[in-house]
Amino acid sequence: MSDAAVEIIVRGVVVLDGKLLVCHTKGASNTYLPGGHIDFGEGARAALEREISEEMGLSASVNAFLGACEHSFVQAGMPHHEINLVFAMDVEGLDATCQPESKEDYIEFFWHELDDLPNSELEPEPLRHRIKEWVADSGRPERWAAASRPESR
Repeated sequence: MSDAAVEIIVRGVVVLDGKLLVCHTKGASNTYLPGGHIDFGEGARAALEREISEEMGLSASVNAFLGACEHSFVQAGMPHHEINLVFAMDVEGLDATCQPESKEDYIEFFWHELDDLPNSELEPEPLRHRIKEWVADSGRPERWAAASRPESR
């Protein structure tokens, strides 16, 4: 058994004018959806709203749960395992004709054609094929439920 923790990540999907908002670490070729780690005791939607505020300085409205994606990889010689919870979201003030500003100096945002995702370097890789399906099916009944019970059992 490994001592490594499973990371729980929340990611947001913003599609405007057929373009998907993506993020990447400066100098890296791969991209990922905006978002980040869920803090202990924090709900997934609240975490995504917080991450967008921290990363972009903008307000986000988190909408329907789209799906989940498991991802194992090695980065800088260290193994990682994450569960990505993916939600549709709206972010106030975005325009698909302008590259959004980043409030964090190590990342940058840009738009990627939704129809070209299979040919992108979006990680985790299965999202390259699922996001378009999930967005098209986002009107389905909500499939996410969360309970917060701070009291001990």
